[in-house]
Amino acid sequence: MPYALLYIANVVLVNWAFAYAPVYVLPGGGVWPPVSLLVGFTFVIRDYAQRKIGHLVLPAMLLGGIISWYMATPEIAAASMAAFLSSELIDWGLYTFSGKPFYKRILLSSAVSTPIDSLIFLGLIDMFSPLTFLSMTISKMVSAFIIYSIARRREEGPLC
Repeated sequence: MPYALLYIANVVLVNWAFAYAPVYVLPGGGVWPPVSLLVGFTFVIRDYAQRKIGHLVLPAMLLGGIISWYMATPEIAAASMAAFLSSELIDWGLYTFSGKPFYKRILLSSAVSTPIDSLIFLGLIDMFSPLTFLSMTISKMVSAFIIYSIARRREEGPLC
């Protein structure tokens, strides 16, 4: 249950942070919200939560979205819920049905779902630009790759 609670809390934290944390203007016309690093962890925490509570992770996702509605701005909460529902359902499907070892499912599900999440979220809040999309997606994957690397070492042992 701790992973499910962490997942719900992280969904709420991410939505709150997107509403109130600063973004950085990138050379070339895009922006980078540092919060996107935290979003990458959210996708992986979902995988860990599903590992413990199975498909009950779907109601946990919904609960996180409902709480976010009250913690973030309505625009951010609505865009986030649309993005989370789309990308997290894809993440759930890939995680559930890929048949790969856990650590590979982390990377595979994140690699497919994070760009979708970025595309939907940025489009709905009118902040889409190719550079912003790229910066958010890369940030999310950095987080996912860190946890993937740790999980891989735990399952396979150190590479020598």
